[in-house]
Amino acid sequence: MRLAAIDIGSNAARLLISDAITDHEGKTEFIKVSLVRVPLRLGFDVFEKGSITETKTDMLLKTIIAYKYLLEVYNVPILKACATSAMRDAENAPQILEKIKAETGIGIEVISGQDEAAYIYENHIAENMNKEESYLYIDVGGGSTELTFFSDGKVVFKESFNIGTIRLLKNQVTDEQWDKMKNYVKSKTKNLHHITAIGSGGNINKIFSLSKKKPGKPLTLELLRDYYKELSAITLEERIKLYRLREDRADVIVPALLIYISIMRWADATNIFVPQIGLADGLIQALFNEVKQVKE
Repeated sequence: MRLAAIDIGSNAARLLISDAITDHEGKTEFIKVSLVRVPLRLGFDVFEKGSITETKTDMLLKTIIAYKYLLEVYNVPILKACATSAMRDAENAPQILEKIKAETGIGIEVISGQDEAAYIYENHIAENMNKEESYLYIDVGGGSTELTFFSDGKVVFKESFNIGTIRLLKNQVTDEQWDKMKNYVKSKTKNLHHITAIGSGGNINKIFSLSKKKPGKPLTLELLRDYYKELSAITLEERIKLYRLREDRADVIVPALLIYISIMRWADATNIFVPQIGLADGLIQALFNEVKQVKE
């Protein structure tokens, strides 16, 4: 079964096309066919001005039109399209989404932070790991950070905070917001046995690639701190040149590291696994489950 997901984030829009292959034992594997990322950076408009400019609206529309053609070329019959933090905050989001639907036929749902956390958890990474451990999913985006805590085989909490990389770059995060997230994480993870983090999002994926670690091996909190010190000590241009980063990654990677490091510290987590998944992967899994239920 071929499925697709569109994730319109605060920093980039992604189209993920995957094949869901179920074996004779009923186990399903998701094979990535194509992933297209366009750095629209909607958050730079929204978190500063409260709405999306005409220029960015035009870019978004053209991106969705391009995605529509790709869906046709790849012969994808089933799609789930969602937008997150920037669209949640944009005053003109309803008009933009209406225009996109009218011109492309693609309906985009603006999901809540709680829903975002739930979709990310659809990847069920923790369920295939040591049941004796506690796991904290940390998904850092441009506009928000989603946390899901999994302990003793069950979900303890799912929460979303309006602390993201673009908001930090734009000085849109207050000390009170940091304190709220800090107190929440500390209180919810207090007195629980050893916690391991699971990181998702483009920035932690990039750090994992830079680390040259083998798949399945975790990054340490100490290593994240080292990268944070190195990257924050040099200019944007030097980050691009020395680490071969795209410009739209080079500026957000430092605030992203700050968020991951802070949350891991508060939760007393010393390691973070990076399965290189994100919201789009969770949307694919959720879509597969929806289709499966309808067929049953």
